[in-house]
Amino acid sequence: MRNDSRLSRMLHVLIHMDRHAHSATSEMIARMLNTNPVVVRRTMAGLREQGYVRSEKGHGGGWTLVRPLSEITLLDVYNALGEPHLFAIGPADDQPQCLVEQAVNHAVADAMKEAEALLLRRLGSVSLEEIAAEFEAKLAARSSTAYSCAS
Repeated sequence: MRNDSRLSRMLHVLIHMDRHAHSATSEMIARMLNTNPVVVRRTMAGLREQGYVRSEKGHGGGWTLVRPLSEITLLDVYNALGEPHLFAIGPADDQPQCLVEQAVNHAVADAMKEAEALLLRRLGSVSLEEIAAEFEAKLAARSSTAYSCAS
C-alpha cells in the first residue's frame, strides 16, 4: 500500500509560501512537488475553504497564505485535507461470524482508536511555525552555501 504524503507535502508547501514574498502558482508548487498543477489546485482547495490560503486567478495570481504559521497546526492541515486515513492496518472481515476474528478485530480496533487519538492530539499541538523554526535553525547551522530543496 502506498503512503499518503499529502499532509507532509502541504506542510512543505505552506512553509515555503511563508518564506517567499510573492504568491506561488499551482505550476510552481507542482514543480516543487513533482506533480500536476490540477492535483495542486484540488489539494489546496481544502486549505482555501478552511481559510489558510487564498488564490487569485490571472497574471500575477497564485496561492498566498492568509494566516500566520503560528496559527496553523498540523491537525488543521490534516483536517483541511479531508482527514485521510492515518494507518494502513485495520480489521479483517473475511469471517465475520468467527469468534476469533471478532476478538482480534475488537483488540485491533481498541488499539487503533487509542493510537489515533494520541496522534491527533500531537498533530494539534504542533504549529507550522515550530516546524519552520526547526528549518531555520538547520539552515543557520549549514555553511553559507545557497539552499534549495533539491540539495
